[in-house]
Amino acid sequence: MKKISVFIIALLISGVAFSQAKKEVVHIYNPQANAKADINAAVSKAAQENKHVLVQVGGNWCSWCIAFHNLVDSTATLKKYINDNFETVLVNYSPENKNEAVLADLGNPQRFGFPVFLVLDGKGKVLHIENSSYLETEEVAANGKKKVGHDVKKITSFLKGWTVTAVNPETYKAKAK
Repeated sequence: MKKISVFIIALLISGVAFSQAKKEVVHIYNPQANAKADINAAVSKAAQENKHVLVQVGGNWCSWCIAFHNLVDSTATLKKYINDNFETVLVNYSPENKNEAVLADLGNPQRFGFPVFLVLDGKGKVLHIENSSYLETEEVAANGKKKVGHDVKKITSFLKGWTVTAVNPETYKAKAK
């Protein structure tokens, strides 16, 4: 009986060790980053390049944050649209660093959950805070269940509404004939 108990314990320990070794560590967000400095640098660059700043707040613990990041990274048209129209900043929110002072200055966007997106103008003013749940897909998988993830069309529509051109009142003035 003692040998069986030892064998079972050894099996459990090796199973736990194997599952931990197999788990990938994600390093999209940097808890040690200086979020304020990163945002200031992006704002400065955005002002020079006539862009806005897209801030994504989340953490390496957040599966939805990672999924969004991977979706953008693997969707060439979406990635290009973001790069052409926005400077981007990833702001960490985790037990190691919640960036509470920075987020307070930005209107406490964490109230919407994660990831949460902010659009800042070239002066650092918050133009919009977007709850990412509005960007989720409505697609249904072959098994009849709702797919999990974000919708590229919804993301693109959101972004198009917050480019420099989109928020410029001159864009909408009738041109004289």
